[in-house]
Order: sequence, then C-alpha cells, then structure tokens
Amino acid sequence: MQTLISPFVSHSLRLAPPLPRNSLLNNYHQASPIRLSSHFSTTSLRLFNSGAAAAASRDSEMTTEDGKDPRIAKIASSIRVIPDFPKPGIMFQDITTLLLDTEAFKDTIALFVERYQGRGISVVAGVEARGFIFGPPIALAIGAKFVPMRKPKKLPGKVISEEYSLEYGTDKMEMHVGAVEPGERAIIIDDLIATGGTLAAAIRLLERVGVKIVECACVIELPELKGKEKLGDAPLFVLVSSA
Repeated sequence: MQTLISPFVSHSLRLAPPLPRNSLLNNYHQASPIRLSSHFSTTSLRLFNSGAAAAASRDSEMTTEDGKDPRIAKIASSIRVIPDFPKPGIMFQDITTLLLDTEAFKDTIALFVERYQGRGISVVAGVEARGFIFGPPIALAIGAKFVPMRKPKKLPGKVISEEYSLEYGTDKMEMHVGAVEPGERAIIIDDLIATGGTLAAAIRLLERVGVKIVECACVIELPELKGKEKLGDAPLFVLVSSA
C-alpha cells in the first residue's frame, strides 16, 4: 500500500492568523502544526474541463520551482484545530473553517480534480458524513457518479453492508445494491484518515462487487494513528498531514 506525500516539504506549518470579517474564523486555535503533504500541479483548474491532455500533462506539472504548491499552505491554514474535542486528549481537525474560506475550499476540490481527471474513474465513493461534502463536486468535475457510503438504516433501498471495528464494539457501512458495476474504477473520498477503519470498510465493500480501487483520498491525515496500514494495497493520497 502506497501513501503519496510530498518529498519536497519537511517543515511544519502552524495555523495562520485569523481571517478578517469572520467571527468563526477569528477563533482559530494555534494548537497543532499541520505539515504540507502535496505533489500537485500549480496550474489553475477549470473544474469542468477534462480530457486526455490533462492526464498526459499531470506528471510534468506537479510542483512549483521550489517544489511547493502555494494552494496547500492556504488549505492547511484554513483548518481549525480544537483541543480536547470530543473528549480530553483529542486534537479535533475542524474543516468547517475551510468550508467558510471560499478560496481554500475551491482549491481543495481543484487539487483533487487535477489529480483524478482523465484517469477513467467512473465512481467517486464518499464516506459519511464529510465525504459527502468533497465527493460530489469532484465527481461532477471528472464526469463520474457519486456513491454515498452510509451508516446503517440510512439508505432506503436494498443494501449490501460491511462491518468494521470501533474502539468499543463494531459498526457497519452500507451501499445501495446496483450503485456500482463490476469493473468500474473508483476513488474513495473522506475528509480525514485517523485509524483507517471506515476507509478500509469502504474498500472491502466496493471490492466485493468487483470495483477497482484506484486510490483513497483525504484532506487530512493523522499519521500517528497509522490508519494507512489498514488500507491494504490501496494507495492513500492526502493534502495535509497533522504533526
């Protein structure tokens, strides 16, 4: 299993000063540094402009002259870190402040789209719940369908399910029967990978019906929890990594 992170960036980035004219963004915590984790094109994205030419040029336009895509710093600085939530000792990575920053949100979607357009991906599977935020715009931009991976008893039709372990007990992930077809190529989207349990369940669920997992993609990784080790052979791609 491969994790794609930047070979160019070794420093940590602390959260940026508060943005003006927004009381929620003004409440940033300077608690946890976030490392940039990127290997991206610096060309601006026209979200609905796809094709083979974009895919052919992807690898040759991965970095700026100094090896860093400036959009990643903006994204990292827009993520608020809240200590001791939802329980003591947890440093919660809050993406709601990223969503309030229209430029950072647009760049987040753009970076994923630049990576996946032109690669024959027909399925973008979003993990409940925050995968539903990032998945649909990516799917629309690359010409793929969006498939929600939901908690039990949330989908109205016939479902298939996959059980996974929690810290205490188990849970299930479900998908509608017929949402995907054998042989389709999929990416799995979530906002964050921590222990990796939900992503691993999504991989197993899709593979059971013959779907090829191209990659798992997350905005944030918590590498100290070693969630990528649960993903088997599926590659993992992240934008920023918490320190």
